[in-house]
Amino acid sequence: MKVLGSKPTGKRLERMKASPAWAGTAFRNVHPILPGLRDPAVPMPKLSDFLCGGERRVPVAPLPSVNPLDPWTRKPDSGLRATWLGHSTVLLELDGVRVLTDPVWGKRASPAQFAGPKRFQPVPVAIKNLPPIDVVVVSHDHYDHLDYPTIRELRKRDVPFVTSLGVGAHLEAWGVPAGRITELDWWQSHTIGNLILTAAPSQHFSGRGLKDRNATLWSSFVIRSPRHTVFFSGDTGLTTEYQRILRRLGPFDLVMLEVGAYHPAWGDIHLGPENALKALALLGNAPFLPIHWGTFSLAMHAWDQPAEYLLANGSKAGAQLIMPRLGEPIEPSHGKRVEPWWRVVDETPKLRPMPVETTLPKAMGWPID
Repeated sequence: MKVLGSKPTGKRLERMKASPAWAGTAFRNVHPILPGLRDPAVPMPKLSDFLCGGERRVPVAPLPSVNPLDPWTRKPDSGLRATWLGHSTVLLELDGVRVLTDPVWGKRASPAQFAGPKRFQPVPVAIKNLPPIDVVVVSHDHYDHLDYPTIRELRKRDVPFVTSLGVGAHLEAWGVPAGRITELDWWQSHTIGNLILTAAPSQHFSGRGLKDRNATLWSSFVIRSPRHTVFFSGDTGLTTEYQRILRRLGPFDLVMLEVGAYHPAWGDIHLGPENALKALALLGNAPFLPIHWGTFSLAMHAWDQPAEYLLANGSKAGAQLIMPRLGEPIEPSHGKRVEPWWRVVDETPKLRPMPVETTLPKAMGWPID
């Protein structure tokens, strides 16, 4: 299946094997992944629990969103603006340069169009209507971050891709010219115009099939313009590496951390909202845009649990929360008050919940994201 991507070979594989993160046959985390880190008493959920368990895993209706096309025609006053488009897809504007993170427009986070986690929230803007993009950042190769149909559309644009070691093999197999692909090891940087993009450690894993676990690298990214610096977590668990990232690449004007699709028994491969607040503190408590929620049902918690937890506990933890509606461009320096806009779907009790569609194709690993 072409959607699975391609295995790194040749000079690409040689670069991977030269990485300090390479462990002989695959990549490894800086610190070993600890199962059940959050609560050792919580057992690993069964596959049947993941497919059918949990309550309120999807909203009763699509969430409110904003069409960003008109706001995008005006430059941000502060020079830094972020537009959350769903899950980990964010359009960043830094001093006139546009960066698109982990773009996913596909209907399923899956190698199949007939099975796998189905999107319950549409993207606020069609991919064809995006403004000119200066660079696309891809953190790792999981389906909810590296989306085959989306890459096939973006390859038509003359836009460069910056990603983690090995991930370029997938991009190249899908038609992205090799000259537009830059693969980075942790702590390596790449410059595009006045922008510096640096890959940094994250605590996660990779793979698109049954036999390629950790065959490519996973990263967080720091994006620096002359006046602003943004941290993008990709997928990650809680790690002390954040302290080193802050020392070497901070301070930050905006931190984007994943908060959804987690389970206590999965250990430290995902943050969840509680650990996201801890990670934020390690990163210097910059303005915080939560990502990786409100789009797919990838775990058994309620779809709005991450948002509600942050709303209830963020200020007590000293967090400067930024929680715009999907598609709403927002400038971190403006300090807009958080309103629970997502609760509007609970005001329509006559609607039936949308079905949870998480049937897993055989090619997908566990946990899937």
